[in-house]
Amino acid sequence: MSDPNPTSAPGSRPAVSSLKHELRTPLNHIIGYCEMLTEEAEDTGGEKFLPDLKRIHDAGRNLLGVINEICDPEKTPVYLSNPSLIDHDVRTPLNQIIGYAEMLQEEARTSGHESFIGDLERIHHAARELLGRVVEHFSPHKARAAAAASSAADSATTVFQRYRPEPSVAGPPTPKGRVLVTDDDEGNRTMLLRRLTRLGHEVTLAGDGQEALARLRCGTFDLLLLDIQMPGMNGYQVLETMKSDPALAQVPVIVLSASDETARVVRCIEMGAEDYLSKPFDPILLRARIHACLEKNQLRTREREAFAALQRSQKALSDQLAEAAQYVRSLLPAPLADGPVRTDWRFLPSEQLGGDAFSYHWLDEEHFAFYLLDVCGHGVGAALLSVSVMNVLNNRSIPNVDFHDPGSVLSALNRTFTMEKQNNMFFTIWYGVYAPARRELAFACGGHPPVMLVSSVEPGPQPLSAPGAIVGFMETSYPTLKRSLPPGCRLLVFSDGVYELARPDGTTVQLPEFISELALPEAGSKLDAILHWATQIRAGAGFEDDISILEISIP
Repeated sequence: MSDPNPTSAPGSRPAVSSLKHELRTPLNHIIGYCEMLTEEAEDTGGEKFLPDLKRIHDAGRNLLGVINEICDPEKTPVYLSNPSLIDHDVRTPLNQIIGYAEMLQEEARTSGHESFIGDLERIHHAARELLGRVVEHFSPHKARAAAAASSAADSATTVFQRYRPEPSVAGPPTPKGRVLVTDDDEGNRTMLLRRLTRLGHEVTLAGDGQEALARLRCGTFDLLLLDIQMPGMNGYQVLETMKSDPALAQVPVIVLSASDETARVVRCIEMGAEDYLSKPFDPILLRARIHACLEKNQLRTREREAFAALQRSQKALSDQLAEAAQYVRSLLPAPLADGPVRTDWRFLPSEQLGGDAFSYHWLDEEHFAFYLLDVCGHGVGAALLSVSVMNVLNNRSIPNVDFHDPGSVLSALNRTFTMEKQNNMFFTIWYGVYAPARRELAFACGGHPPVMLVSSVEPGPQPLSAPGAIVGFMETSYPTLKRSLPPGCRLLVFSDGVYELARPDGTTVQLPEFISELALPEAGSKLDAILHWATQIRAGAGFEDDISILEISIP
């Protein structure tokens, strides 16, 4: 709408007089129709409408005083230079009028008072028209956008009122939530309380920022509707406090403000608000925004619950793996410090627990058996299979097998522990039998890394390996090889987890590099030196596979 007296300067008496007429005309409609509706409600048994009609009437009378002040030539320039006064003094009561008019229309339809609807629509239209004129005169750069928004809101509201669909039983349920409404204006709080309660939400009210924070800290809320312009602690300060407090930062916030300046919207979103609605808000848009926000918050809650459940599950699994690792360790034999054969070992289970296991024992007074096996994969299943194989070997429980003959032992294991019977798991193994009287070692290998013989007789570590497939993979036999051992030698039996180590740069250590490490002289324990070497390669990261090293010393 253009100025009827465009030649008059803003604030001049002719311009102010024209402005006063423009603003008071729709306001007179609001007050007049409200008074008529009040009389009709009193005459037709519509007493329940009277409290809200009184609120509309009081807001209209308050607006009349504000408009008279706005149109005072001495005060008009103050409002022109300070749009926030318009936002607070005009848009707040208009928000109440529009909101209560919309709610009363809904109540009139549901309670059989259709005769009220026409005048309520006139009140609603007049309030929208007054809002448009205020924006046009005091925020001209917003006039076109405001007019379009007002028209769209009126259209959407009318369609909703005339063709409001029945709830669909097949569709997803509307999320219900615990909503905290914070606004310094009692009328706005009451209106939002009633509207949100009708939608099924549990509503709590706060009159200022400090009260809002206090209620947030002592209660549980799914959403905060927050006014920006409040005395004392304003909405920005509430947002800042919430987002800096881990206990409150997860509560989503929709900002409600009488100002629709882009800078304010951006600032609120940057500070962590989920959404922004300017007053007076459209009820359909408000419901949609609250619905979307609660739905998103419920999704976040489910994600947090799922993550917490995953953490609990991972901890339980970790505890089980630690318990299984401790059980495997308890089955390992004690080191032998004296006698014709001496032993020492190191065992470091991986974070996921692999399938490493080893042991040694005297088959009789003249034969000492030792072995190390590595089950494919990780976890409790791999550990269970390794323990099962250990029990078979330590108890010699496979019938008709000569446990003095390593090849015969591996062939029996291959028949007993086929992959099809072990959940598709297989294992590698190196098995040896040493006869001290003859200083002779008999051994067989089932796809396992070679054992390293370290002695002063040979120029470096000598690999002791034999042909043979992994155990359980296919039907095959395993040959037994023999080797004489010189005095003062050592046998190092290990799993591939000792040397197949991933570096931070993505490369992986190979067996020749590990053999070179074994060739280096050490002042202390060679086993400790190997562990230190492996730890340095991993650069502080955990081990991806079990590390098992068995040292057999032959005096």
